[in-house]
This record gives sequence, structure tokens and C-alpha cells, in this order.
Amino acid sequence: MRAVVQRCRHARVTVDGRVTGEIGPGLCVLLGVGVGDTARDAHYLAEKTANLRVFADSEGKMNLSLLDLKTAGGGGEALVVSQFTLYGDCRRGRRPSYTDAAPPGEADRLYREYVEALRSYGLRVATGEFQAMMTVELANDGPVTLLLDSRKFF
Repeated sequence: MRAVVQRCRHARVTVDGRVTGEIGPGLCVLLGVGVGDTARDAHYLAEKTANLRVFADSEGKMNLSLLDLKTAGGGGEALVVSQFTLYGDCRRGRRPSYTDAAPPGEADRLYREYVEALRSYGLRVATGEFQAMMTVELANDGPVTLLLDSRKFF
């Protein structure tokens, strides 16, 4: 399972002009599910996301996590958007291959597992709509953008 995690001031996702998810300060997470991923991958990545220390403390150092923001009352929200193209392989030719992306049914199940795992930490989690054409808007704060992989490839 892979994620692109962006610290943001606010973010929202729309489908056919309808807002399906919107957050204030927190993290925008683009989540891809790969062949062979399991619930264990979803829970590992959710724990990593909830505890990433990417928010500034009182001294301006990145020492606070989403959970710390939630506790302090200053945000701590996440917007999670499914993104199978994170498994696009562009090493050959000009058209990406998606053979490493999980089939839609399995990907949807594990996407929901990740979202519920994040919510189990008491975080407010907004979402996109699985398999829909979405518009994602965010104000990247920093900018801070990180790549996560449950198999620790990066």
C-alpha cells in the first residue's frame, strides 16, 4: 500500500461538482492499494499517518502529529482519496502499466479499512469516492509532501 501524504491548510474533493469530502488543517492522503496488500498494510499505514510528526510545535519544529493537533484542538483532520495510479509503472514505453494495482473490489475494501483504521484513532476523516473521477483541491502547507509504502520500498 502506498500513500502520498501532504500537510495542508485545507483540502476538498468534488465529484460531478458535489463536495464529497472537505477538511481544515491536517493531511491530504492519496492512497493506492497494490496486489497482495492486506488489512495489516492498511493498519500499518494508518498508524504511520496518524503519528507522522510533520506539524510545527511552539518552537517551529516539525514535532507534532495529527493526533497531537487533535488533542490540542488545532485540527488533526485527514482527507483520504483513492489513487490507483500510485501503482503505475512507467519504466517501459510511454503508457503506464497498472498490473501492480489491486483489483477494484479488493482495493475498495482495503481503502475503507485504512479510512476506518484512521478513524479508530479518533480523527475526523473525510473521503473521496472510490473509482470516481474526482477533483482534489488543497493548500499544501510548507510545502510538506511525503511518500509512504507499507512494504518500505521508500
